[in-house]
Amino acid sequence: MAAGAGVFLLGNLGGGAAIGGGPSITVVVAKQAIPARHQITDADLDTAKVSGSFVNTYEKPTDVRGLIAQIQIARGVVITSDMLAKDAGLIPLGSAPAYLPLASGYVAVTIPTGEQQGVAGHITLGDYIAVIASGSGTLFGTPKGGQGVQVVSKTVFANVRVIGLGPASTNVQSASGGTQVGTGTGGAVTGVTSSLTVEVTQCDAEYLTWFLSNMTVKYTLISFHDYLQQPPSAPDPTCPTVLAAQGVSAKEVDARYHFTAL
Repeated sequence: MAAGAGVFLLGNLGGGAAIGGGPSITVVVAKQAIPARHQITDADLDTAKVSGSFVNTYEKPTDVRGLIAQIQIARGVVITSDMLAKDAGLIPLGSAPAYLPLASGYVAVTIPTGEQQGVAGHITLGDYIAVIASGSGTLFGTPKGGQGVQVVSKTVFANVRVIGLGPASTNVQSASGGTQVGTGTGGAVTGVTSSLTVEVTQCDAEYLTWFLSNMTVKYTLISFHDYLQQPPSAPDPTCPTVLAAQGVSAKEVDARYHFTAL
């Protein structure tokens, strides 16, 4: 499948002689086959020198990392901006694979958000967020010092990857820069998205559910300079499978996060 400017397929990867003769440019190409709706990582990318007339290409893999493939991209194809999007909400659902891009041992969980809870709608697909939980210290027994009701706030998760938005999103841009508005159903809406789907272990999903049920939860958006270089690709040794989750109560939460010690 191809989009817009079309597809240029290279026979070899890895920066050999320029294809086609004449002046050459360096472009980013697909190092391996990339499925539609896949969030692109460094492992998917390579560079090559080509000659000829090309538009909307990329010079560096870092310019492509984190974008979403709107189409299936074959190995060796020169990647152009009209093949990519900054948000999966712009891509027709008919292009969706039968599975989410989850690493082994990880699960997807949807959490509520809103304008003030979720950084005024600036969180989008591929971002990393931190989660802050706030509530009464009496949830965990007698507050430190034993006087009055102590309100506690603590960052309980960091570098949580956002893999989905729904149902509304605003100011969404395709990789070529055109501002659009999209939803998971393909219709145009306005407003701030009402939920985030994140990738966590099943153990962390239990803690996250407890915080959402018992405390006030807010999110902060991490600077893109501080994102994980690669999304998780192997099970977390502290919670390698869904069966490793053993349930959560206030006792387990305080043992892990030390709210009563604040």
